[in-house]
Amino acid sequence: MKTWSLWLLGTVMVTLIVILITTPRTGLEAAHVQRIEKGLLTAIVIKDRPLPMTLTDRMVYYDVPAVSIAVINNGQLAWAKAYGVREAGGATPVTTETRFQAASISKPVTAMAALALVQQGRLSLDDDVNLSLKSWRVPDNDFTKDHKVTLRRLLNHSAGLNRDEVGSYAAGEALPTLIQALDGQTPAKSAPLRVEATPGSQWRYSGGGYSVIQQLMIDMTGKPFPELLQQLVLRRLGMNDSGFSQPLRNDWEGLAASGHDAQGQPLKGRWHTFPEMAAAGLWTTPSDLARFAIEVQQSFQGKSNRILSTDMTKLMLTKELGAYGLGLWLGGAANVTSFSHAGFNEGFTCILTASLESSQGAVVMTNGDRGSGLFNEILRAIAQEYGWPDYRPLEKTVANIDPALYRSYAGEYNAAGVSPTAISTEAGELYLSAAPLGPQRVKLYPTTEDHFFMLEHTIEVRFVRDNQGNVSELQVQADSQTITAKKAN
Repeated sequence: MKTWSLWLLGTVMVTLIVILITTPRTGLEAAHVQRIEKGLLTAIVIKDRPLPMTLTDRMVYYDVPAVSIAVINNGQLAWAKAYGVREAGGATPVTTETRFQAASISKPVTAMAALALVQQGRLSLDDDVNLSLKSWRVPDNDFTKDHKVTLRRLLNHSAGLNRDEVGSYAAGEALPTLIQALDGQTPAKSAPLRVEATPGSQWRYSGGGYSVIQQLMIDMTGKPFPELLQQLVLRRLGMNDSGFSQPLRNDWEGLAASGHDAQGQPLKGRWHTFPEMAAAGLWTTPSDLARFAIEVQQSFQGKSNRILSTDMTKLMLTKELGAYGLGLWLGGAANVTSFSHAGFNEGFTCILTASLESSQGAVVMTNGDRGSGLFNEILRAIAQEYGWPDYRPLEKTVANIDPALYRSYAGEYNAAGVSPTAISTEAGELYLSAAPLGPQRVKLYPTTEDHFFMLEHTIEVRFVRDNQGNVSELQVQADSQTITAKKAN
């Protein structure tokens, strides 16, 4: 759905408890932590007008019951800290050992395991995967006549496959087998996985493509996927609080955070299940994901090769199509300088980002649908504290506008396929309300009489007048997309 709701989600938090369980750290690191907790930064900041924000206040603002953070500095896990409660309305605090769903951050961990099998000679990066698949095959069609689906293209999301997402199953719903999910057969909730573009011709995100990798790895090793990932990656990196078991292991239920929906309610059964584990099935902690990121950094630098050789890690971190490597987003222009991946499952949002140049990084995991706004503000605070070159807020200047002008903007605006947008004024300020932004109305700041911006989002708003000088339209621009809404009479 092409609306600005794609960027934003909502939930409600009832209770907030803060608990600290950390890795050993110095007094200097403790000071870093305190400044970060008090210095969260919005996407936009106003020039010469500092707006200090605390982590706990922003958790309330974004209605996120719990957040867990791990920070990498100088190639080491510098500190980890957890805040909040396992479930809204409850009093059980999260700790740094509380498991969260990693969602799509499952993909780079899967990619590392697949490349380990390539390194062992058990998988090929560039052969047709149908030569190795036994239990299921990618259906051939006109797109695959001359160009085949390969592991490299699957890892890079350039195999031409459909299905950006994988099936998500609430408690009590029947679970498909992996093959049923691949073919879209009942009880699978996803469409059949098919090639819809020439493999290798374009970048096209496909969570379903990672389900093919999952089946390929199972067929070539004869082992269940969770066991295989433990053997190839998790155990070797000391990721002892991580696992791909779907449904979640019974003995981990008391260690897991509950996911929360857009209305702030815990998900039925506390979380959803993902049979397509390679794409979205990892349960883990920020500290364990930090261990993964540190291994990638150190392998790239030739300092550690517990899973992959330095050459194989460099291959993983080489841009193919879409500024994406083999399982990771890659930053940098001429040379790759960083890697990252975000994750969004129902009730869980998270982010992993790390630098190859400075050996710094961070992982932030939340159990609320609006956690992306929060984790970005946390990353900006970490970036400022540790001197990262990126994740810095944009700075803008507020124009001096007569508030009386705002009354002409007030009203409801409508566009096809988009929830209504309401503009209101109060005490000389202008506000926008829209369901995708959550329950709170958002304050607008002027750059000119008809152009405005928000602090929390890189979204710009412009009011358009007709030939008679009456406000007739509202234009909302997010990234490169502009949505025009007509003012209701």
